[in-house]
Amino acid sequence: MKALEGKVALVTGASKGIGRAIAQKFVEAGAQVAFTYLSSVEKGQALEQELAANGGKAKGFRSDASDMAQAEKLVDDVVAEFGKIDIVVNNAGITRDGLLMRMSEDQWDAVINTNLKSVFNLTKAATKHMMRAKYGSIINMTSVVGIKGNAGQANYAASKAGIIGFTKSVALELGSRNIRSNAIAPGFIETEMTGELDQKVVEEWRKAIPLKRGGTPDDVAKAALFLASDESAYITGQVLQVDGGMLT
Repeated sequence: MKALEGKVALVTGASKGIGRAIAQKFVEAGAQVAFTYLSSVEKGQALEQELAANGGKAKGFRSDASDMAQAEKLVDDVVAEFGKIDIVVNNAGITRDGLLMRMSEDQWDAVINTNLKSVFNLTKAATKHMMRAKYGSIINMTSVVGIKGNAGQANYAASKAGIIGFTKSVALELGSRNIRSNAIAPGFIETEMTGELDQKVVEEWRKAIPLKRGGTPDDVAKAALFLASDESAYITGQVLQVDGGMLT
């Protein structure tokens, strides 16, 4: 039996990068997967076709989880389509980098709303169903930046640190209902975004990591699979760093 056989998972921001890798890994593990995308419509539609072609049941939804009404409708639509929600991966996120003295209110609000408020909205909506089922695994994507901070990313670091506090609070509140809440803190993960960076900068980052390489989306997806499955049934309220030892 596959690790997620019979489970229904909802993954936000899955049109590319880490979210896409998680959706693929979950389908391989036997889950039925609902996922969201917002601006990357073509990539979202392509992923739905790809996952279905691999024999899994998957459906993409265009939705903005930073809007409470949309988050609630998304959960209702997923339950109507799949019958339940066992796993939620809050992965959607953006950056609007800039030094504090130059950071606009719009840059701050956009990152907090997309990265942090969306986690609150979707978790609150999904846990209503999980509480009735007395089962659930919530996985929130934070970052090593949420642990240590980063110059030029005060908004992003604040949103990711907030996710850690939220994750632990949910674990304490809902543990008695057999609902687990954990976070993953990726380090330097090489995606389409990092491919646009100067290669000399990338090499310097790699050298500073104990494992001497950047991570892959699949590295993060494997951690998400573990936290989603019953292999981690006694693990809640934790932050799992997937960073090659960067913060060690």
